[in-house]
Amino acid sequence: MTVKIYHNPRCSKSRETLALLEEKGIKPEITEYLKTPPDVKTLTEILDTLNMEPRQLMRTHEAEYKDNNLDNPDLSREQLIQAMVDFPKIMERPIVVNNGKVAIGRPPINVLDII
Repeated sequence: MTVKIYHNPRCSKSRETLALLEEKGIKPEITEYLKTPPDVKTLTEILDTLNMEPRQLMRTHEAEYKDNNLDNPDLSREQLIQAMVDFPKIMERPIVVNNGKVAIGRPPINVLDII
């Protein structure tokens, strides 16, 4: 079983989620998504699994969200997903993927549902 976490080491919730996984004996594959953002296909799969639209996975208070007019209602789903690839800081975190299941670690305990 390979558990993957899209992680930001500077984010307290991301650190707490990683610690929770490790407490459960899980050594996840760690992807620092600010350095290595998921591609469009991966983000699309994550959104589809979560049954979410892109804005539900976006940090709308980040400067990159506002500076790039991502609140424009005319933007397509594909454009918004591409924006998360281009500006990974706007992506909600952490995201944990396990065996076709996905959870957002806000709060960190949410990830226990998929392990």
